[in-house]
This record gives sequence, structure tokens and C-alpha cells, in this order.
Amino acid sequence: MARICLHAYVGGRVQGVGFRQATREEADRLELDGWVRNLDDGRVEVDWEGEEDRAKALERWLGRGPRHAEVSAVEVEQMPLQGIAGFVVRR
Repeated sequence: MARICLHAYVGGRVQGVGFRQATREEADRLELDGWVRNLDDGRVEVDWEGEEDRAKALERWLGRGPRHAEVSAVEVEQMPLQGIAGFVVRR
């Protein structure tokens, strides 16, 4: 299966609920590469790449998020591959 790169903005109650750490853990479980960070406007930004089925699985997970999150919107777009290695939480 081909690798793809996806980029998302996640809105709702997504800061202060462990969203970034849970996203990293889910990305690691799915063997994806990329990063996640909080934005000043209260959203979370995520950029990831990997096998298409695994990348799409993280996209679906972002719509739910971790237990204490309340996701109200996910904006996703496909991007060119960036050659990212590993998955990190950016500050």
C-alpha cells in the first residue's frame, strides 16, 4: 500500500485533556510518522504520514480523540510526502 501524508486541524475541547500525548501514542501504535502541537487559538494541529490505511485510521481517531476530549471539528487535507521520521509532540 502507498504512503500518504495528511494534515489536520482539530477543534473543540482538545487542549488540557491529554490530546497531544494520546495522539502520539495512537500514531506510534499505528506506526505513523509526524507531529502534533497545540495552537494559540485552542485547536490542535497534526501532520502525519504512513501507509494509507493506517493514516486514515488516525484520521478517524482524531474525530473522537482521547477520553476527556470533546472534538467538534476536524479539517483534514492530503499533503505531499515530507519524509518525516518518528512521531513527536511539539511545544
